[in-house]
Amino acid sequence: MKFKSQDKQNQLIEKITAQHLVVGIDIAQQIHVARAVNYRGIALGHPLSFSNDEEGFQSLLQWIHSLQAAHSLTAAIVGMEPTGHYWLNV
Repeated sequence: MKFKSQDKQNQLIEKITAQHLVVGIDIAQQIHVARAVNYRGIALGHPLSFSNDEEGFQSLLQWIHSLQAAHSLTAAIVGMEPTGHYWLNV
C-alpha cells in the first residue's frame, strides 16, 4: 500500500507528545537563532542566538536542557532548514 507524503507527515507529527520540547533553528553564516515551543506550539523561554562553533553549540545544548528541566520535558526534537552548507556544523 502506498502512502501519500501527507500521510507520512501526519504519522511523524503524531509521534510528538506532551513530553517533547520542539526546537526550530534559523541557520545563518555565523550566528544562528533557536526558538523553542511545546507540542502545541506555545513558545517556551526566550529565543537563543548562538555562534556557529563548539562554544555556540554547547550553549544551545545547555539552553535545551534548561528548558526541558524548567518545563518537565523528557524529549526534544530539533529542526532546521538547511541553508547552504552553514547547517552542517550544527
